[in-house]
Amino acid sequence: MSNSYKYIDNQYTYIDPDTGLLKNLLGITDAEVLLFVESGAVTKRLQGLYENPIRINGIANLFQIHEYLFQDLYSWAGKRRMVEISKDGKQFFPIGNFDNALKFIDSLINEYYRISSADIKSIAQKLAEILDNINYLHPFREGNGRTQREFLRLLALEKGFHLNLNPPDNKNVYDRYMKGTVESDLDILTTLIFESLNSKDERKNGT
Repeated sequence: MSNSYKYIDNQYTYIDPDTGLLKNLLGITDAEVLLFVESGAVTKRLQGLYENPIRINGIANLFQIHEYLFQDLYSWAGKRRMVEISKDGKQFFPIGNFDNALKFIDSLINEYYRISSADIKSIAQKLAEILDNINYLHPFREGNGRTQREFLRLLALEKGFHLNLNPPDNKNVYDRYMKGTVESDLDILTTLIFESLNSKDERKNGT
């Protein structure tokens, strides 16, 4: 968890005041142990979604994905955050306006499904716009990045494409993803997604 994140949580909704760690279902009180266990649990759940992908109908599936990924660790998995979050002095979307934001993102997803699968450039542009808005929303207390990358992967899959914004063999992709999301740069995100989209046939043939 980055030290540049700040949370307004005076009631200790998510943090154990004694350890400073996220309250978790396993009662882990060591930071390194929690990081290790969380990483392993989420990786296993991600593999489950690769083997049994869910269909993305709207923004509600983002919450479904988060619940699936983090269900082994946190009681609030899949639930919208109840605290304000900022990073490097930049505040993410205020929790009081979530409902309007969710409706807007649903409209973007509907627009995405109206794009022809042959129009790869428009697909990349719309996926970048969806990603930018979800990242600004930052709906969860923790796990936003992993959840939104999986959400985008599944959206791309609906159009017949594979998309991995954190490939283990190409750190440059993740670095560009981070730069694009942090700076809310749609040009960076669109170019990255366009270059990263691979059709199922290409993946199958190893090209």
